Amino acid sequence: MIAEVMEKTNAGMLDEEGLWQVALSKDTSMDGMFVVAVRSTGIYCRPSCPARRPKRENVTFFPDCDSAETAGFRACKRCHPRLVNPDQAAALVQQACRLLDGEDDGAPDIAAIGRGLGVAGAQLQRMFRRTLGITPRQYAEARRLARLKEGLRDGRSVTEAMYDAGYSSSSRLYEPAVTQLGMTPATYRKGAPGTVVRYSISECSLGRMLVASTERGVCAVHLGDSDAELGMALRGEFPSAVIHRDDGRLAGWVGQILEHLDGVRPRLDLPLDVQGTAFQWRVWRAMQQIAYGETRTYGEIAKAIGQPRAVRAVGQACGSNHVPIIIPCHRVVASGGKLGGYGGGIERKRRLLETEKAVASAG
Repeated sequence: MIAEVMEKTNAGMLDEEGLWQVALSKDTSMDGMFVVAVRSTGIYCRPSCPARRPKRENVTFFPDCDSAETAGFRACKRCHPRLVNPDQAAALVQQACRLLDGEDDGAPDIAAIGRGLGVAGAQLQRMFRRTLGITPRQYAEARRLARLKEGLRDGRSVTEAMYDAGYSSSSRLYEPAVTQLGMTPATYRKGAPGTVVRYSISECSLGRMLVASTERGVCAVHLGDSDAELGMALRGEFPSAVIHRDDGRLAGWVGQILEHLDGVRPRLDLPLDVQGTAFQWRVWRAMQQIAYGETRTYGEIAKAIGQPRAVRAVGQACGSNHVPIIIPCHRVVASGGKLGGYGGGIERKRRLLETEKAVASAG
């Protein structure tokens, strides 16, 4: 058996004590090379399993999962030794997503999907959270809503779009749709006619700034060089909304944002009316936790939300932020000291960070 382990690890001088030392170190580079089995529990783990280490006399080693299971051990539910690396988990989640894309309304049968993929339903739930930051149900709801929006934009009736998207009844549609669209599906289909969006444009330390709001809160903040440019950006998703300028009504919120840009008001706490996926909101909330005058890398944000491999997705969530400054995506930078991207332009991002750092240092 040990000879098989040695061959599997490509380390001809490793004996059982050497394997034990690897297990004690929790070295992830050896995952998939051998497994650690515990006689007292009947469980086997990957070498890097984060669980507390058992007594040495209760431990034996096997070259692979099949050998351990043949000997009567069962896989650890914490480290999932059959999932040798995160890429396998990502592949399973991708397969599950394809199955969920075809799900009708209602809670998805995760147990059945898991059985089809050869994993337990609870295990699939955990893989979803680690890989995407959301549950399978949240994913299914987001996909249905996306299909609904696409159907409404294509001019289908609300009923047609509803059933095509997978909703079984109007009662199952309206509550989540109103929450996530900010209006009823019929209103969204028509380009948000009657929805009032007020805006104000003012001069700021970074050029021209537009702040827009609905009755629920701030829905957009844009930085630019001209009023025409900012006005075009505001039209965005709701071309038929009632959009008009209202400097007086927005003066209080605009004043707070201007004070923030000037370093007078380090913290902003304004009501928001922005739509985003569960993952995007996890990223946005993490950005709101970055202290004034500090920065975090995209990788650090990914780790903060429990998704260390989702660095690119974090960058996309930053780019989808329609209320910069309030949700401070400028405080997220690339590794190695690079600033990364910014909707208002790299120079504005640089100036924002320099102002905040100087104010924080002076304080």
